Amino acid sequence: MRFILIHGGFHGAWCWDRVVPELKKLGHEAIALDLPGHGERAAERPENYKGRIQPILDELRDGDVLVGHSGGGYDICVAANYAPEKVRHMVHLAAGLPIEGKSVVEATGGETEPDETGSEQATQLMDDATGMLRFIKPLPDGTMEWTSMEGAKEFFYHDCDDETVAWAFSKLSPGISPFPNEKLHLPNLWKAQIPRSFILCTQDRAMPVAMSDEVVKRMGVRPLTIDASHSPFFSRPRELAELLAKAVATEPVGPLLPE
Repeated sequence: MRFILIHGGFHGAWCWDRVVPELKKLGHEAIALDLPGHGERAAERPENYKGRIQPILDELRDGDVLVGHSGGGYDICVAANYAPEKVRHMVHLAAGLPIEGKSVVEATGGETEPDETGSEQATQLMDDATGMLRFIKPLPDGTMEWTSMEGAKEFFYHDCDDETVAWAFSKLSPGISPFPNEKLHLPNLWKAQIPRSFILCTQDRAMPVAMSDEVVKRMGVRPLTIDASHSPFFSRPRELAELLAKAVATEPVGPLLPE
């Protein structure tokens, strides 16, 4: 199998560095991508969601498995909407799921309001049930900066060693705007009912429990679990690789719901 690995907010392809070789040891191919605004492509500013996920479409081949971590769950769904026939399976690793006709900000529990031009602008980026927003600083260029290494350890890496925490924090890049005025319409995704899985990180401090429960329900799956923080690609890479391979063999127990 070939896995395309997509990072979440603030991260990049680098966060999969420990997982790619583990998947290869299991006999699989694995490619980790930077999306515009992240990693090696941090300076790029896509104009819309299609531009954000274009690297996935450029790489996608028939029979690929799309893996999205955290905010990457939205990205793999948008990509799958453009080419559902190419996707063998989607794996959501502690990841969000779009809501038909809603922006990503709305889908994450955030809020928007119209500005002077009538365009929707984010007033709150996401559900703050975890308290994580206190470590996210909006920047003048519309990006968002993660401000604290201690905060990163608390919410992303609490089961990682200090060297890993320091290295990961040094690699974080400002997250791009989640396009608060762009409503996502994904008819091909909902119609295709692509096989899918959700991996629940049982020590997760970043994704609210209620959000995980709602995503699992709407995906129509029984979640797989890993005893790890929000970032098992660092703390349990071998186990995560094995679980990704196992996930592809699972089948949904209900329909994928658009809302």
